[in-house]
Amino acid sequence: MYPRFHLAFPVTDLEAARGFYSGILGCPTGRESDRWIDFDFFGHQLVAHLVAPEDHPSAATNAVDGHAVPASHFGVIMEWQQYEQAVEMMKANGIEFVIEPYIRFEGRQGEQATLFVRDPSNNHLEFKAFRNIEMLFAKDLESY
Repeated sequence: MYPRFHLAFPVTDLEAARGFYSGILGCPTGRESDRWIDFDFFGHQLVAHLVAPEDHPSAATNAVDGHAVPASHFGVIMEWQQYEQAVEMMKANGIEFVIEPYIRFEGRQGEQATLFVRDPSNNHLEFKAFRNIEMLFAKDLESY
């Protein structure tokens, strides 16, 4: 088993964060206070910290494969079938896609399915799956 990842991130509404991460994505909650909530995000610890709306950072973007990818984002790498199920769950729950599900680097070594969504506090999340997980850290830049 890999070490678990911990990420603390800002939210402007804890109950909206709970509804999104726990209610829609199915992430169980852990410890919490009136200022933060722990979520089990696919085996990793996310901690949503309450901030004032004016203190929430804005999101710049970078061009990747013809899309404006939010520079500040986090997410999960899933098995292909799990990713497809997540896409259907998001569609069924009316989640708006920032970047619609598509195949990035199609036909190349780093081929991956990816999508971006936004949580209620405008944090960007990426969900993706590699056709060949061995390409996760490949350095063959010609494939990209």
